Amino acid sequence: MGTASSLVSPGEVIEDGYGGEGGEACEIPVEVKPKARLLRSSFRRGPRVIGASFKSTGSVDLEYAAEYERLRKEYEIFRVSKNNEISSMQKKEAKLDEENKRLRAELQALQKTYQKILREKESALEAKYQAMERAATFEHDRDKVKRQFKIFRETKEKEIQDLLRAKRDLEAKLQQLQAQGIQVYDLNDSDSDDNQTTVTAAGTQCEYWSGGVLGSEPSMGSMMQLQQTFRGPEFAHSLIDVEGPFANVGRDDWDAAVASLLQVSPHVPQALWSNTVRCYLIFTQETKAEFDVFIKKHSPVLRRMCEGLGHFYLNVCFPEENAASYAAERKQEIERSSVCVLFVKSTVTSSVLEDCEEAFVKNPDGHPLVLYLRTGEDHNLTGPTRQLLERVNAADKAAKIKVVDHDGSAEEGADLIFFQLEKVIKQELLGLEGADADSMDSGMEEGREEDSGDVLWDLHDEQEQIESYQQACSSSSSSSPQLGFQKYIDRLNDMIAAPPPTPPLLVSGGPGSGKSLLLSKWIEQQQKHSPNTLFLYHFVGRPLSTSSEPVLIIKRLTIKLLQHFWSISGLSMEPSKILEEFPRWLERLSARHQGNIIIIIDSINQIQQAERHMKWLIDPLPVNVRVVVSVKVETCPQAWRLWPTLHLDPLSPKEVRSIVDAECQGMDLQLTKDQEKKLERHCRSASTCNALYVTLLGRMIISSVSGLSVERSLEQCLQCQDTMSLYRLALKMTLNSLNTDRERHIMREMLCLVCASHNGVSESEVLDLFPELELPVLSTLLYRLNRLCVVTLRCGLIRFQHLQAWEAVRLEFLGGGSSSAAYREKLIQYFSQQLGQDRVTWRVADELPWLLQQQEDRTKLQLSLLNLFVSQNLYKRGHFSELLAYWQYVGKDKSSMATEYFDSLRHYEKSCEGEDSMTKLANLYETLGRFLKDLGLPSQAVAPLQRSLEIRETALDPDHPSVACSLHQLAAVYVQWKKYGNAEQLYKQALEISENAYGAEHASVARELESLAALYQKQNKYEQAEKLRKRSVKIRQKTARQKGHMYGFTLLRRRALQLEELTLGKETSDSAKTLNELGVLYYLQNNMDAAKLFLSRSLEMRQRVLGADHPDCAQSLNNLAALHTERREYETAEDMYERALDIRKKALSPDHPSLAYTLKHLAMLYKRRGKLEKAMPLYELSLEIREKSFGPKHPSVATALVNLAVIYCQLKKHSEALPLYERALKVYEDSLGRSHPRVGETLKNLAVLSYEEGDFEKAAELYKRAMEIKEAEPSLACGNAPSRHSSSGDTFSLKGPAPLPPAHR
Repeated sequence: MGTASSLVSPGEVIEDGYGGEGGEACEIPVEVKPKARLLRSSFRRGPRVIGASFKSTGSVDLEYAAEYERLRKEYEIFRVSKNNEISSMQKKEAKLDEENKRLRAELQALQKTYQKILREKESALEAKYQAMERAATFEHDRDKVKRQFKIFRETKEKEIQDLLRAKRDLEAKLQQLQAQGIQVYDLNDSDSDDNQTTVTAAGTQCEYWSGGVLGSEPSMGSMMQLQQTFRGPEFAHSLIDVEGPFANVGRDDWDAAVASLLQVSPHVPQALWSNTVRCYLIFTQETKAEFDVFIKKHSPVLRRMCEGLGHFYLNVCFPEENAASYAAERKQEIERSSVCVLFVKSTVTSSVLEDCEEAFVKNPDGHPLVLYLRTGEDHNLTGPTRQLLERVNAADKAAKIKVVDHDGSAEEGADLIFFQLEKVIKQELLGLEGADADSMDSGMEEGREEDSGDVLWDLHDEQEQIESYQQACSSSSSSSPQLGFQKYIDRLNDMIAAPPPTPPLLVSGGPGSGKSLLLSKWIEQQQKHSPNTLFLYHFVGRPLSTSSEPVLIIKRLTIKLLQHFWSISGLSMEPSKILEEFPRWLERLSARHQGNIIIIIDSINQIQQAERHMKWLIDPLPVNVRVVVSVKVETCPQAWRLWPTLHLDPLSPKEVRSIVDAECQGMDLQLTKDQEKKLERHCRSASTCNALYVTLLGRMIISSVSGLSVERSLEQCLQCQDTMSLYRLALKMTLNSLNTDRERHIMREMLCLVCASHNGVSESEVLDLFPELELPVLSTLLYRLNRLCVVTLRCGLIRFQHLQAWEAVRLEFLGGGSSSAAYREKLIQYFSQQLGQDRVTWRVADELPWLLQQQEDRTKLQLSLLNLFVSQNLYKRGHFSELLAYWQYVGKDKSSMATEYFDSLRHYEKSCEGEDSMTKLANLYETLGRFLKDLGLPSQAVAPLQRSLEIRETALDPDHPSVACSLHQLAAVYVQWKKYGNAEQLYKQALEISENAYGAEHASVARELESLAALYQKQNKYEQAEKLRKRSVKIRQKTARQKGHMYGFTLLRRRALQLEELTLGKETSDSAKTLNELGVLYYLQNNMDAAKLFLSRSLEMRQRVLGADHPDCAQSLNNLAALHTERREYETAEDMYERALDIRKKALSPDHPSLAYTLKHLAMLYKRRGKLEKAMPLYELSLEIREKSFGPKHPSVATALVNLAVIYCQLKKHSEALPLYERALKVYEDSLGRSHPRVGETLKNLAVLSYEEGDFEKAAELYKRAMEIKEAEPSLACGNAPSRHSSSGDTFSLKGPAPLPPAHR
């Protein structure tokens, strides 16, 4: 060991290990004895001379010694002085270093302060703009309320006068009757209240959270028209009088809303059960050859096609020899099947007859059916076969069965079945019109991306949530009466209805207490009774699964929230920003939603680091937002325990008995009194009287009917003191009930694989992993485990029903998880075999990286991520955060990650040959560019996107639609860089290519228009942006009409069904109002026949209940007239409009908006029919009413002025039309701006009028200005004809009336 001085050189700074100030090592001058080295050296300078004098030599030495001493002293003085100088300079240097550190700290503090001030400035500006918007909205709402109050006051004053007049008349008649001696009965003495009329205060609003069926409506709402909300020059969007929650909805608005819904939310195929194409095959020994060829040759092709599209494919068949022993399983599989195929020749067996009866006869419309009939020279049908075919033919009333009649070889017959089945799967099950498998496979991601715009959405995550909710609803429907949920639902409704601000509501309980069932039942009831409330729910799965990933949860909720609104721009992909921005999106969009928003998160305690990632729960929620979360009592964070809590109590003995009795009744089993007493004594502790324990106990008792005795089974179950031990007993009993050791081994292995996997395993994967396993055995095994609440099928994957089942398998078969690594390794080998460089399914991308991460194998994990198709699959399905987490686990930052991907892509590019491989390469480059853009690396994202563009232009064609996709993504990077000029040019190129490839009304064109509109919005080019957005909306409307029969109208139809239920009672004014709303709903759906039926019923009921002159009758007449106008039955429409106008003239004040509404549409009808003399006074009266209602400077008044001027011109009254046009022009210029299209239209009309008057110079000047306004409009937005439901259709040109189309007879 050395000394401390050996570690430090002079002048070196020593850092204090305890955080003190740095010291300085200085050398201290020390007295040193002179050394004799110089003296001795003097003697050695030369050879010694013999005979020399010692004295002379000594004197020389003394002289040298004196010189040496002098030099030494000088050196010491010099050294000390220099050391002191060095020491002082080091002190100065230390001081300068400290000063530098201080200045740097101050600079950092100043920079932080600057950033903080900058953020505060931006937030202040944003708050300023929001305040200005709120002020403008408030001012508009205030004016609107003033107008409505004025109308309301005048209406009520008139009603009061009418009531007083009627009262005086009744008193006079009463006096006359009493004078005549007629007895008059007092209504208060009558037992019946049928003739009593209850008068409610007009305008009374419902309680905000009351959850009424029709929402908050004024009592005079039956007289309200479509609210004329200021939206530029357009006001009324429908000819129908609307009320209630549809008061601001026209048909165009509804179509646009459905379009935005289809734009964001993917369509989940409803024909598939649990994301699996289940092909149920029924064959006989005579057709076994065709069956074998189909299984070996064609089944792998269908499976590859379905898996490439994100679905599973499974052949389901039960051989004839043992089909009788699988009766229950066969029936269940037929119900689940997506398509049934029958192979038949001449004879059939009893099992074939039973399957055909279930699939082809009882429910022929339940799923597509394919019938293969083998014919030939010796083809003679037996009696049972002939009868079967006759019954199948009789049941197929819609002629939907696809019949394949074949008399050739078995191979040819199998080919015909394959072609027919492929067509059924593509067109009827998956909704893919006529594309071949390869094109569908390669275009799968692009097609889905086109539907959802730039929002990356995982179809499987959404389907998993839908199935979780549906399974919970079905379980709660069967068990809620026994569980006594209604009391909890009532308390939950009371807590939800509490006045704001309200923190999140906590539903707590022990494991298996029924929290998920309660929430699903409550959501189901609320959706029925509160159709205006938006429900966002998420059911969290077991820990470490995809459904428990916090970033994916918040992203899904954000997109579900955004899909109910028009704008989806600005959604970040970065995980931290997704979590940070969700409260802002929630606050911003809740302000725009007319109803309430309720967010439900079930089992929130199973989310990874829930308290950290769900910080937004602690912040104050918007007024119309409620959050409900369920949590286990023991795992609830401390900060959440202060929230309002609904705790699920243990079941009472009566509820326990009712659950067990309900399970036993299904098997016709009755427990003895002694057994019931034992059961009641056992289920008294908290761990044995929860819903899951009792349900599992009841099912274990009835499952022992075919095996052990009930008494023995009950004794074994009663020894289990908690749900975990009962599950372990259920697993042992299931193992013992299997027939062979091989089946027991397979069950154990399958459950261990499900436990070790990320999200579960599919049935087809289990069959691959165990080649000796047959489907009937697997189906029976899954059926038993499902009955015992162990596993379920969700999104095509075998998963555990409850967390306790997963833990029981871990303890029973995996030794508490110690053996999980071996099963993960088995799954890694299986998915690695499936992993092809150019072919990756979503299952491989979901499971393989996660399994490698759990095995802590960073090298293989990095290799799997560098398989470009794995990363592409994860990214394009929206698992951006998961992909990023894998790279962080490997230890790569963003730059090194990008470098790795570039190197891997260049290596892959060397092996690419041919158009197909180059297309895939271009897709990979595009995905990498988008990934880097989302990572915040736009400079590195440009290169792969440009490379993708080059490849597509070279390999495909410069005008290929894929080139438009590359241009679109490259433009998005330039927008992020704020290089708007480059972005605009690229967007326009992409738009031109899309229009040439697809036509002007394709969804891709709408996508480019929306992107251009957003770009113009950023540049404050609002008019150009609005025109592009309108054109995009019209395209989306058309797409919505095409897809609406599948998806999008569900809410509207559910609302219609609810209203139909309300109209089944006695005749009242409320029932008539409901009928009217039903008619409006069917009108919005273009179902004119149903709309006419309900509107006619509403009119008849109102005439009987309220009288023929009541204003509500005028509304029904007005709606029917609009409907007849739509159907071109103009004479009937004119008669009804005139009757409605007469009623409203008598009942309403002269300046009532409803009166102006009827006047306008009757005048439009008169003009359409060429009755200009009749239309003119109506337009004049409509103008007066609009001036009184909106003021003289409102655009609506200008529209009325133009309409009246057009009538005057057509009647050749040019002198009267001119001042009207000039006044309208001034109003339009003041309210809409001098370059608005309405100004241009009015200038053009004025030019024509001046030309007809002979003032050619003025006409030329006006026409020139009109053309300048028209040319200033973007050329991309041309060709937008006004909707016939828009008020723009109410402004006519100077041309004569169009020829009247023939009316429908």
